[in-house]
Amino acid sequence: MNEEKTWLLQAKNGSDEAFTFIVETYQTPVYNLCYRMLGHPEEAEDAAQETFLRAYQNIQRYDLNRSFATWLLSIAAHYCIDLLRKRKLPVFSVDESEEYTFEIPDAHALHPESETIRGEKQDHIQTLVGLLDTTDRAAIIMRYWYDFSEKEIAESLDITVSAVKSRLHRSRKKLGTFWQESSTTSYVERSPHEAPAF
Repeated sequence: MNEEKTWLLQAKNGSDEAFTFIVETYQTPVYNLCYRMLGHPEEAEDAAQETFLRAYQNIQRYDLNRSFATWLLSIAAHYCIDLLRKRKLPVFSVDESEEYTFEIPDAHALHPESETIRGEKQDHIQTLVGLLDTTDRAAIIMRYWYDFSEKEIAESLDITVSAVKSRLHRSRKKLGTFWQESSTTSYVERSPHEAPAF
């Protein structure tokens, strides 16, 4: 039995120390998933806390033969999906007046400009992912940020593997369309005399 399974077994037997170890181990991936789903740091913190509370309350139901990360992140994803459905408002709106630069400098050069561009690109991707349907968003985040298999995503979201494949395919197409539209909008909105660098 590996170290994590030992801690999990102790947590199932009521050890608060073991559960604290689990929280410390998984707090970053849980927070990151919540942030990518909700888009706001404060909401992500609250959602991460709620995820661990629910995991603590339901630890007896956890099957030691299943991946704990999958189980825990599925709790986080479901909670975030519920929040977004209750909100019934788009989490993000693409600010059409904002301009994005996609010309990436040498990947090996570490300087403020490259870090700024990388950050803008990541923010832009985050914004576009936020435009997806909540379940599609969860599937995309689990697949491409957490490298979940299609089967793990299906188990986490209580849908079939074929539904996962369909959602991922549809979402990739939508993201491609969103990316092209936002890139075109940024280009068109430049004034005719304005230099491309600005």
